[in-house]
Amino acid sequence: MYGRHFSGESAMSEEIERIVLDFTQMKAFAQDPFIFSEGDGIWLTDVDGKRYIDGLSGVFVNSLGYRNRAMIEAITAQLEKLHFAPPLHGTTPVALDLVKALLAFAPPGMGAVKLLSGGSEATEAAMKMARQFHKQSGHPRKYKIIARYGGYHGATMGALSASGGWERKSVFEPLVAGFLHVHPPDCYRCPFDKVYPSCQITCAKLIERTIEAEDPETVAAVIMEPISISSAGFVVPPREFFSILRETCNRHNVLLIFDEIITGFGRLGANFGADYYGVVPDLLCCGKGMSGGYAPLAAVIIAQHVWQAFLGEPSERVEFHHGHTYGGNPVACAAGLAALRQIQERGLVENAKVQGAHLRKRLDAMAKQFDFVGEARGAGLLQGLAFDTKRFAGASLPPGKQVERAAKARGLLLRTGNDFATFSPPLIVTRDDVDLMCDVLVESLKEVEQGMRVRA
Repeated sequence: MYGRHFSGESAMSEEIERIVLDFTQMKAFAQDPFIFSEGDGIWLTDVDGKRYIDGLSGVFVNSLGYRNRAMIEAITAQLEKLHFAPPLHGTTPVALDLVKALLAFAPPGMGAVKLLSGGSEATEAAMKMARQFHKQSGHPRKYKIIARYGGYHGATMGALSASGGWERKSVFEPLVAGFLHVHPPDCYRCPFDKVYPSCQITCAKLIERTIEAEDPETVAAVIMEPISISSAGFVVPPREFFSILRETCNRHNVLLIFDEIITGFGRLGANFGADYYGVVPDLLCCGKGMSGGYAPLAAVIIAQHVWQAFLGEPSERVEFHHGHTYGGNPVACAAGLAALRQIQERGLVENAKVQGAHLRKRLDAMAKQFDFVGEARGAGLLQGLAFDTKRFAGASLPPGKQVERAAKARGLLLRTGNDFATFSPPLIVTRDDVDLMCDVLVESLKEVEQGMRVRA
């Protein structure tokens, strides 16, 4: 059965009907299934032999490309030694090596690492740690978490409660208590009808007013993505936003959590989004590109001053009361260590910065060429275009989905929402790769533009 492609009359086969994909209506998927068989470098191949440029790194994960020999060899070597160790009893040398490497790669002031196996686990752990930290630091009433509308922090109940897009959470409501949301720092569609920079960064200042209105002694943490990308939108905060937020959190003894599941490990042309914005959080959640997609791996990197609250005698019970079966798995740690080594030895953070600068030039040119493109935005190798949705009133599909469909037909996979399309290719891309992706995107935009003229 392996390698079969289900299409046409056989689309409703038993195999397709029984698999449940993420956020996907399986009835529609079964009518035209998309099944990958192999990958190499930045390319994916489906079971019919058609090749696609992976312009979104799988889902912001495949930072080192497919069939990476160094990754495969590191994982194989670890499998030959030890594939699993009892997490309730101890750890492994490879896990300790990864912790050391992560702390050296992380922003200054970080003192410990909680290893996990997925992004939702990391954000859940960080928010739980924030609550426990305050209870053990003399502020037991601090429990509320402030996040922003449009943000996405994971699919588990606590992470989903922090997320701000109704599209993925409304069917599960009511969710976990104690989560508040503020409007996003979106300069393209400012929720306050202001214009940057004369706005004086109202979006950041209102977070302090929210903390004060809730009573600072009840607010444990603020969780934010350095750059937010989800079905609810693609938001790139202005430079000053996080420095203002950092000062606000300091004033009110509120922990600042960065959700860097997407933006970490060179994606923005800096080690982390924290480095890109020049702001150090108290808790930094990371995952996805952490292992290059070769094993499930995530972590919470913990500031030393936070970690101190969890150190004591066993009788005090101040240890972090949280764990997962696959956290610190030796095979996953070997993948993470090998990925981090490649990122540093191959200069992939700098490559993301250099190729990102070239990508921005191409995207800026597209924004000028096509009237329905509002602007280019992003950083490093997480950049894209925002679309004017008003120009598509009455269309059967919003502009982002039209672009996605046109690009896919030409062999390019993108991350899109209703009003945006973004690139997040593997960090190994070359200038020629970027040009090829952009050339395909231009042709796709022309197709969408032609469709607008036909409808008019």
